[in-house]
Amino acid sequence: MSIQFNHTIVLCRDQAKAAAFLSQVLGLGPPGQFGPFHTVELSNGVSLDFLNVSGEISREHYAFLVSEDEFDAIFRRIEERGIEYWADPVKSRPGTINHNDGGRGVYFEDPEGHLLEIITRPYGSG
Repeated sequence: MSIQFNHTIVLCRDQAKAAAFLSQVLGLGPPGQFGPFHTVELSNGVSLDFLNVSGEISREHYAFLVSEDEFDAIFRRIEERGIEYWADPVKSRPGTINHNDGGRGVYFEDPEGHLLEIITRPYGSG
């Protein structure tokens, strides 16, 4: 068996809100539930499992490889919701997208402050 990434746990204060945000912005089906988790399934079999915690939450980064058409639809939802976005992970280029490796990419935050990214080309592929 080859090794594949299966899931990750996303720590948050409001798992229903955070999971719904990701599902809606990415244009996926509604989150599911598994045990204490609200789960968002991606098309490659990987899930993000949202879990409520108390105390400090370490901000994480999650990147999603999308098609050009998916990028357009997701970016439209980002703009329609008035979500701030940046061309880079350090947020020094607000309100713009990047064209790294001949594709397009943009960073934005979820309600918990996790930095999300959509890209149309894997880094290093250009």
